[in-house]
Amino acid sequence: MRKLLSFAAAGACLHGAALAQAGPAAPGLRAAQMALVINDSEPNSVEIGAYYRQARDIPAKNVVHVRIPNRPRKLDAEQFRQLKEQIDAALGPEIQAVVMVWTAPYAVECNSITSAYTLGYDAEQCQKPCGPGRPSPYYNTQSTRPMQDFGMRLSMLLPSESVEQAKALIDRGALSSFRLPNASAYYLASSETPRNSRAQFFPPSGVVPQRKLTIKTAKGDSLEGARDIMIYQTGMARVDKLDTLHFLPGALADHLTSVGGDLLGTGQMSSLRWLEAGATASYGSVSEPCNYWQKFPQPTVLLRHYLSGASAIEAYWRSVAWPTQGVFIGEALAAPYRR
Repeated sequence: MRKLLSFAAAGACLHGAALAQAGPAAPGLRAAQMALVINDSEPNSVEIGAYYRQARDIPAKNVVHVRIPNRPRKLDAEQFRQLKEQIDAALGPEIQAVVMVWTAPYAVECNSITSAYTLGYDAEQCQKPCGPGRPSPYYNTQSTRPMQDFGMRLSMLLPSESVEQAKALIDRGALSSFRLPNASAYYLASSETPRNSRAQFFPPSGVVPQRKLTIKTAKGDSLEGARDIMIYQTGMARVDKLDTLHFLPGALADHLTSVGGDLLGTGQMSSLRWLEAGATASYGSVSEPCNYWQKFPQPTVLLRHYLSGASAIEAYWRSVAWPTQGVFIGEALAAPYRR
């Protein structure tokens, strides 16, 4: 990953005191506003989709069936256009978000499939993957109706590599609404300096008593033995010691690196490893983005929206200013702070 000069802290950078003053939980995405897209060519997608619909009480009319044979990792622009048209034709205006129940495809050329679906395929980004990205109108907004406000539906992948792991992920998301635990948010500035571009936005260590959350910001390459994780953000090509950690239901975790969103690749740590370790949602780039912080979840924006009651899909989408190359994965409706 090429090192770039740091960007000046923008107005989206929030002081810790603002987090501590978070008000009552705001209304957010509901199951009736979400569509499921199931790949009938993949048995795991069919089984997981049925489980998710029942677990979250998603209306049957919100389920869309498509066929994507052979589980390609990447679609070309024309293949994606046809897929998107098929999905959109089945959705009513009340649908604000879409969950695609599969691991692959996760890319459309150099775009992620979630950004291509939500914002439209961006061919210009593929000419200069290391260049600035197209701004998302949803970044750091309070909108709970993105379709009406911006003409966009949020999207997220629900990975299907393992039926057992996917069901456990869905259960974690559902459990996140039942109890507000004492938890911690961990932010590590690592020794891999180019991957620390967003460390300038890590919130200061402290306590948010209304949310029973302790913020722990430090320098280090890995976290070991923590049992109370609600958020974990760092910058590493590979994050060690995940097997020693315990993530609470609804936990968000991601690492700033070049191709964490190459979910089935082996060049760097896949963002799937976070979900396998127990996190409920994550994010990673599918093509080399260079280390613009705007192409990754901005820590304080993500934290503020999640603590304010946003669901995982809303908080993650609101936290990425330039999401063209980034794929959102996990259980979309997890919302541990919606009370």
